[in-house]
Amino acid sequence: MKKHIVLIEDEAGIRDNYRAAFERRGYRVSTYGDRPAAWQVLCQALPDLAIIDVGLGDEPEGGFTLCQDLRAQSPTLPIIFLTARDGDIDSVHGLRLGADDYVTKDMSLDHLLARITALLRRADAWAEALQKPDELLQRGPLTVNVDRMTVAWNGQPVDLTVTEFWMLHALVQHPGHVRSRDQLMEAASTVLDDNTVTSHIKRIRRKFVQLDSAFEGIQTAYGMGYRWNAREI
Repeated sequence: MKKHIVLIEDEAGIRDNYRAAFERRGYRVSTYGDRPAAWQVLCQALPDLAIIDVGLGDEPEGGFTLCQDLRAQSPTLPIIFLTARDGDIDSVHGLRLGADDYVTKDMSLDHLLARITALLRRADAWAEALQKPDELLQRGPLTVNVDRMTVAWNGQPVDLTVTEFWMLHALVQHPGHVRSRDQLMEAASTVLDDNTVTSHIKRIRRKFVQLDSAFEGIQTAYGMGYRWNAREI
């Protein structure tokens, strides 16, 4: 069965170009030009992956609102932001809302398709994992349920996106070992730039700190990457 991609983009020319390109790669594609029209359909049935333009018609940040609504529907739906705005503020804002990736419209189509393939592959792997007995990782106050993709700190749930979960999982597998940004991307089955990886790590830290102000589980190895603090075990 063909994977179903939904594209929400207010510029008809861009919308049609992407639709044609995705369909040539064998995807089933639905497109919408504004947030209300998209949400009317998506609130009833979710696709396999959503690509959302940040600015939608008369809603400069309508894509952010739609992302929040979709993430509330599903914590695992792969979501990519597509925008003409190439700024750290937009990027970090988008990731805080739960998007898995953030790309600009000048990115090559091959690069975007690679990201789509990686996110869909990851979603399939997660669905298969649900059929197996639960695998647990315990690191001191941290509990990671690999199969259910849940995380708890001192018994309190930590709400992570799929990308954040697999990055954290890569770190806690071998406490004290440095994981480069490339290794974290590989673990999350995605393709991101260095700034986006950094944004994900900051957001993971922030979620733990909200539960425990003394949290020091994720350490930065400057110039190399990140590691899980071995003292937390």
